[in-house]
Amino acid sequence: MFRNYRKNRCYIIAEIGGNFTTFEQAKRLIDEAKKANVDAVKLQTYRASTISSKHAIFDMENTGVTSQFDLFRKYEVDSELHEAVFRYAEGHGLDWFSTPSHETDVDLLEKCGVGAHKVGSDDAVNLPFLRYLAKTGKPIILSTGMCTMDEVKESVAAIKEAGNETLILLHAITSYPTHAENVNLGAMQAMIQAFPDLDVGYSDHTLTPIASLCAAAMGARVIERHFTYDKKADGPDHMLSADPEEMRWLVDAIRSFEVIRGSGVKEPAASEATTRINNRKSVILNRAMKAGDIIAASDIAIKRPGYGIAPKEFDQVIGRALLNDIGEDAVLKWDDLR
Repeated sequence: MFRNYRKNRCYIIAEIGGNFTTFEQAKRLIDEAKKANVDAVKLQTYRASTISSKHAIFDMENTGVTSQFDLFRKYEVDSELHEAVFRYAEGHGLDWFSTPSHETDVDLLEKCGVGAHKVGSDDAVNLPFLRYLAKTGKPIILSTGMCTMDEVKESVAAIKEAGNETLILLHAITSYPTHAENVNLGAMQAMIQAFPDLDVGYSDHTLTPIASLCAAAMGARVIERHFTYDKKADGPDHMLSADPEEMRWLVDAIRSFEVIRGSGVKEPAASEATTRINNRKSVILNRAMKAGDIIAASDIAIKRPGYGIAPKEFDQVIGRALLNDIGEDAVLKWDDLR
């Protein structure tokens, strides 16, 4: 399913779930996501009746205090809209998948032909649900907001024991929005160390794209960021979503970083081939000398350019005789000496 997932390249997901209720809104988001050059779009698949009781409340900065059941009911996406949005995304060359919240949601997505499943942080320790997902055999992206490392290890073990080895972990903070002092990208690096056989990334709920760029520079293989056409649109997630300009900036910045990062091998860059010769230094004659003259330390210096005898061999030149007459400031080479 991850047609756009490539080695040594950060996989960038535009999370559009919760930011549309109509096909026209979804099309607008997908069109803008494509222009931003993301790799995938992701939805959220739930029913209010199976994700929340009527007693659950939200108490977050982006929602205020409100009924979870009522808010989820407002943003439910039916099966027909799922199909239409998925087909539209596929037609734009984008990978597509969703976050199910119940076994029936998984079944719906499987009927749509989804190639992967995302697990939200609310279900990160829901082991029966994780085992159900694992049995689909599809890749799983697991957000780990609110988790301890031991809980992450337990969830990973449950998925693997159910026979699914294709798993990606995302560091996340379940605060909407997340502020800088709570981001803790060091925890993402701790997961990279703890799970060397898995790809690890970051699900970003901050108000700017800076944390996502930092995560990519710190080793994230996947970046997930909420995406909107208008931060002021109606809905709780728009305010913490990247708009088209921010998403383009983020994708361009990550791709620039990947070029800047290079191979990691410490060696002269191809662009240094000429400057390596012109800007390094060599052993130079301080004065004109005749063939047969013996070189003393006072006769030579170290100056640019760098195509002659290397500075580290300065002492080996002392006491050698010249084979030819050589002028002042000449660059010495070994075939000038005997």
